[in-house]
Amino acid sequence: MFDKVLIANRGEIALRIHRACREMGISTVAVHSTADSEAMHVRLADETVCIGPPEASKSYLNIPAIISAAEVAGADAIHPGYGFLSENARFASIVEEHGITFIGPKSEHIRAMGDKVLAKTTMQKLGVPVVPGSDGTVDTVEDAHAVAMDTGFPVLIKASAGGGGRGMKAAETSADLDQAFRTARAEARAAFGDDSVYIEKFVAAPRHIEVQIMADSHGNVVHLGERDCSLQRRHQKILEESPSPRLPAEERDEIGRRVTSAMRTLGYRGAGTVEFLYSSGAFYFIEMNTRLQVEHPVTEMVTGIDIVEQQIRVAAGEALGYRQDDIRFAGHAIECRINAEDPRNFTPAPGTITDYHPPGGLGVRVDSGAYAGYCVPPYYDSLIAKLVVHGVTREECLMRLKRSLDEFVIGGIQTTIPLHQALANDDDFVTGDYNIHWLEEFMGR
Repeated sequence: MFDKVLIANRGEIALRIHRACREMGISTVAVHSTADSEAMHVRLADETVCIGPPEASKSYLNIPAIISAAEVAGADAIHPGYGFLSENARFASIVEEHGITFIGPKSEHIRAMGDKVLAKTTMQKLGVPVVPGSDGTVDTVEDAHAVAMDTGFPVLIKASAGGGGRGMKAAETSADLDQAFRTARAEARAAFGDDSVYIEKFVAAPRHIEVQIMADSHGNVVHLGERDCSLQRRHQKILEESPSPRLPAEERDEIGRRVTSAMRTLGYRGAGTVEFLYSSGAFYFIEMNTRLQVEHPVTEMVTGIDIVEQQIRVAAGEALGYRQDDIRFAGHAIECRINAEDPRNFTPAPGTITDYHPPGGLGVRVDSGAYAGYCVPPYYDSLIAKLVVHGVTREECLMRLKRSLDEFVIGGIQTTIPLHQALANDDDFVTGDYNIHWLEEFMGR
């Protein structure tokens, strides 16, 4: 097992990793920008190293600075968390080249799944259902029209190197396609430095279902059930729950078997999430995230498995201590992403937190690095807390969620707590009758 892990991230996920390491008897090194010198994970870590100014490009994305920090501190492993460098195959390779263990998948798997076209082709060959569309990237408007006519409108033009909804545009008809194609390529070039795009059939009113997997280097692969991430705004997740309120258990088992079989054949190692659109009983692969997910706590709540601990153990060469038949799904869990944003238009709202009182009680978990007096910086993602609740049934979980949201006090800045309170009391959400377009409609009421 590792003696010292460097945490190459910030905020609540850095604190989450620190806690897992401490419970395993592992020392931690927190790297931070000058803007995060008073962050909670920096305060609690065994060692700290400042790696640059507030701009992420000069700190949390600064590979030489992170490697130097690991070498100076004598860290024998690096955990990248999520975001930043977590899905950067080059970073993973550089870490390993310096004799340090990267707590994550092999770099070739990060690279393959980071290219959305290659990922789709790979998954299709491995027997995972995919969305109908182009066989690869589409380079011209003329080719786009040919693919769209073959697939049928409406279609989605998507950035090959994309994520988070950037470089993604819909075309309802042939008349819409030219502008959508050009706009998607321009956005992809600006966001990822790569304007290659591909085309998929637009699946109407689907749910967003993702399957959490865990694999070791000994050929053992298990799935930890699904998460329903359909509540999204501009392709950004707002709330997640497990299990999905509309996915039958037999369909969960079937897609879980297909995913684990694919990952076993691929030789995948570590935690990963395979994401699908789900409509009328059919699954369509959209992407794989080769990292820890923001919403991993809902899976931990219903399975009792510490995913971060398992990531660390697998990276250290240990075998999974359980088989698929050993995993039990108990109850229901919901996670609300609490952002420092205007709850009406999602405008970032950084500033100093004057009051902070998280909810508590049975089945309530809050992952956050916030505290009274903490200044939320304007330079990074606006997520400041994750409220996760668990109940024996979804109904009990919903009641616990409402109570917890009412108890949650974050003063001095705007947050999305009022939005979550409105969602928790909406009839469609209470009955589970929603899809990936529902939140946009809800916000427009």
